[in-house]
Amino acid sequence: MFNPAKIIERAKTSKRHLALLNFVLARKVPFNKPHGFKIIELSNDIVRVKIPYKRINFNHIRGIHACALATASEYSTGFILLNKLDSKKYRIIMQKMEMNYHYQGKMDVIVTYELSDQWLKTNVLDPLETEESIIVNCEVKSHDIEGNHLSTGNIFWQVKPWQKVKTKA
Repeated sequence: MFNPAKIIERAKTSKRHLALLNFVLARKVPFNKPHGFKIIELSNDIVRVKIPYKRINFNHIRGIHACALATASEYSTGFILLNKLDSKKYRIIMQKMEMNYHYQGKMDVIVTYELSDQWLKTNVLDPLETEESIIVNCEVKSHDIEGNHLSTGNIFWQVKPWQKVKTKA
């Protein structure tokens, strides 16, 4: 039987399982497949997603498109939140995103998002003990492979226990 949690856990230490995870994600999140996003590093607290420098990700001047940076920022923050939270207990929906662009990307890009257990407890789990839902800001940064800071994203997620969701999934 297919067990995504097991693949994710194994992908943290195995290149073979990381490749399997990327294969599965490309099919489960078909919107991202043409972009060629790949998780290149995964641990309990961090994810690094590569945006390849290829035509589909270009803007009109052959730089990495702002929307590719925004999409990979959403993807990385959502992935870590879902990985850390029990997706059977909590629903997450992106509320809004704010992107600041600092430098034009002309090569592969690495989007990095880090979320500690302490941050999760302080900003998500503790507030949900008294609130029906909360909005959290996940700040994510993108750099090209030479280290130039391309963008900073603030991705705002609504987190809500499934038991408090009024519409059916």
